[in-house]
Amino acid sequence: MSDTKTEAHRKGVQGTVAPEVLRQIYVTAVRSRVLDERIWVLNRQGRAPFWISGMGHEVFQSAVGAAVDPSRDWVVPYYRDLAMTLAFGMSPKDHFLSALAKADDPNSGGRQMPAHFGSHAHNIVSTGSPVATQMLHATGVALAMKLRHTDALSVTSLGEGSTSGGDFHEALNFAATHKLPVLFLVENNGYAISVPLDKQMPTSHVSDRALAYGIPGVSVDGGDAVACYEAARTAVERARKGEGPTLIEGMVARLTSHSSDDDERRYRPADEIETVHQSDCLVRLERYLLLQGVLTEDDLKSIRDAAVKEIDVDMEAAEQAPLPEPETALRYVYAEEA
Repeated sequence: MSDTKTEAHRKGVQGTVAPEVLRQIYVTAVRSRVLDERIWVLNRQGRAPFWISGMGHEVFQSAVGAAVDPSRDWVVPYYRDLAMTLAFGMSPKDHFLSALAKADDPNSGGRQMPAHFGSHAHNIVSTGSPVATQMLHATGVALAMKLRHTDALSVTSLGEGSTSGGDFHEALNFAATHKLPVLFLVENNGYAISVPLDKQMPTSHVSDRALAYGIPGVSVDGGDAVACYEAARTAVERARKGEGPTLIEGMVARLTSHSSDDDERRYRPADEIETVHQSDCLVRLERYLLLQGVLTEDDLKSIRDAAVKEIDVDMEAAEQAPLPEPETALRYVYAEEA
């Protein structure tokens, strides 16, 4: 990416991330990609009713996940945050249980659409369907952390299209005014479903809007793991010191249609789709790790093979899991007698 702000930031941080952190980022991204591809196949086979992919967003999410502390921090994700939820400790089996609507689905017991993440055990606040509302929830979580005098923080994500909603502005204004420990992540893939960026907003970067709230706004190349990690680490340090929120915009690529019910070929030119796939963030990260001597070709193969094996085992376990009992259909909808 040639954007001046991103390029300057990248040059300032290149080579500063420890090899073990880069490896962690890669492992999370690979696990997410293999899992994502498998659930997409289940959908195409008619076995999973719906899926909304995070392919193309994995490096950005994995880098942020490596910069926070899932043991004390909280995340309020949006529907493409598969890699982020893995970074916070959810397993592929958890996601298969959700995609197949099984009774043991930790997100909702098989009652909610897939990609509506939520796990108290992993500090993941339940996701709702209305876009951008998660920003207000994350702001509330950050307020609670500040009132409790902890140094924990909250993280939340959304697409660039969601920034057109009022919740985006309300959350930034409140969090900035009260210097709350929250990271606002915008995963800008250039499309709000089928609406391109230039029909959504007059600015080329959502991060420019941070200035209106008196907080830092950073745009990073979402395929540059080093830049993403360093931007997140700086924001985390700032939040823990009580200096308030940061808006980080990751310029990412959407490698699939908006969802399994969409066909991007109806609104995206074929050459554009081809160009997007040529800049796959995972391929770029692999090239960088090889170039820097962080991993070898054998290491890459070993990591991918381990991910495939994990996904195979977890998918089989989820397929064997029971479906919810019909008589429990109204559970969690109405109050039940003890």
